[in-house]
Amino acid sequence: MNEAGAGNSEGTKNTAAGLVSQEVLLRLERSSLWAKDRIRGTMQGKRRSKQMGSSLDFADYRLYTPGDDIRQLDWNAYWRTGKPFIKLYMDEQELQVSLYVDGSASMKFGASSRGVNKYLFARQLAACIGYTALCGYDRVGIGVFSDRLYARLPMMRGKASAQRIFDFLARTESREAGDIAAALSHPSSLPVRPGMSWVFSDFLYESGVEQALSSLLAAGQEIAVVQVLSPEEVDPELFGDLRLIDVESGSGKEVAISGKIIKEYKAAVHQYTEALRKYCLERGIAYQLAITDSPLSVTITEFRRSGLLK
Repeated sequence: MNEAGAGNSEGTKNTAAGLVSQEVLLRLERSSLWAKDRIRGTMQGKRRSKQMGSSLDFADYRLYTPGDDIRQLDWNAYWRTGKPFIKLYMDEQELQVSLYVDGSASMKFGASSRGVNKYLFARQLAACIGYTALCGYDRVGIGVFSDRLYARLPMMRGKASAQRIFDFLARTESREAGDIAAALSHPSSLPVRPGMSWVFSDFLYESGVEQALSSLLAAGQEIAVVQVLSPEEVDPELFGDLRLIDVESGSGKEVAISGKIIKEYKAAVHQYTEALRKYCLERGIAYQLAITDSPLSVTITEFRRSGLLK
């Protein structure tokens, strides 16, 4: 079976380099990214900035001053008041969107009848967000990281660039042990301009998550955190004497799994995800939990309900 289709009925109809179905792409074309701040870009786009410019959406009037474009004079206002007023319009500018996908070894976990693996699902979600941004005339760049940013696609613009994003995400493979702080705090990994950064990861790190997100905030980024977990991690179906292997370190541990252990484990997972969500909320970072057994279209709908898309 095609990897994109395992545990996901939409995968059998995928057309975008095996990542996203045509049906989902059509829905995304009618969507756009929601950003709290109107951020001025380097080229004209469809996103409102705080500057006045040359779009067709009227904003305000002000009196003419020498050097103004006389083509913007409102002659009707002049005839009524005898004063030369200039029309002001909202400036529509692009948003620079940086997508970071966790490619560490732990992201390969989860491929089963209950869903695709986390790395595939993270790439599918990144493809969706990237396509949405391109359709909105925003600029999009992608980085895949483990203990460093080991694969990068530079900023691009326009819907015609979507295939480059799909191909890049489809062919980029995961690596070994990850270090999110080292990967996303390095100056070369950070965006050079203010914009929006999306991070797709399981965030199952002993440390470094707060440092990585703080570095992105310091770089002038509005951040969206998408925590990708498998159903086996949230609700494991294990029982008996087992040897559990750490997928990154390779170390193993003998564990006797009982109902009590599973209950304590679920509580620990819930506590961790809630702590991450609270940390994000306190710092104005958007947070979304994504479980890999959910159809891609359903997860996109959840993004819209939570306000990440509009």
